[in-house]
Amino acid sequence: MTLLAFLDYASVFIFAFTGALVASRAQLDIVGFAFIACLTAVGGGTLRDVLLDRNPIFWIANPTYIGVACTAALIVFFTAHLFDSRLRTLIWLDSFALSVAVAAGTGVALALDQPVPVVLLMGMTTGCMGGLMRDVVVDEVPIVLKQGELYVSAAFAGAAAAVLSALWITDTTVQLAICAATTWALRAGSLAFGWSLPVYKSRPPRA
Repeated sequence: MTLLAFLDYASVFIFAFTGALVASRAQLDIVGFAFIACLTAVGGGTLRDVLLDRNPIFWIANPTYIGVACTAALIVFFTAHLFDSRLRTLIWLDSFALSVAVAAGTGVALALDQPVPVVLLMGMTTGCMGGLMRDVVVDEVPIVLKQGELYVSAAFAGAAAAVLSALWITDTTVQLAICAATTWALRAGSLAFGWSLPVYKSRPPRA
């Protein structure tokens, strides 16, 4: 298994787990669990592959990814009641999924020799879009849009760290490890310590 395939599998499983947890909070049936899990798991990677014109899309080329997502949904369907706080579990699992998915998207773009702006956007797209789709479909405020929290910013920083590390490090595994670690450190810091960027505050117009 290649490194990029491993990252895709890891992000699919963890994001599917978060999708199933959201489905449990929405009290969906088992088919709803599988649908939300799959949407969350492959949404970002699908958009990445469409934009990069990768044909076929990764989960169409290898439907095992859908099987992995459905397995995660099945696990959560029978075990969600065991979690003390499904929301807290969801948020922290989502942070891990974000870091792995950003590394996956960044790695694919780097492997295709895309220019730096495209690499950054593909990392952010792969990391953020699946969770955004998940939350919109179940009518929850998207985690990605929580005011002041580092989410998209963490994804951007992780992708940028991979690009910068490539200037000195030739080992792709190390580059993507730096990407994932940077993303997760910032996201975890935001959750644990309240790290945030300044947000826009409206002001009354000048007379």
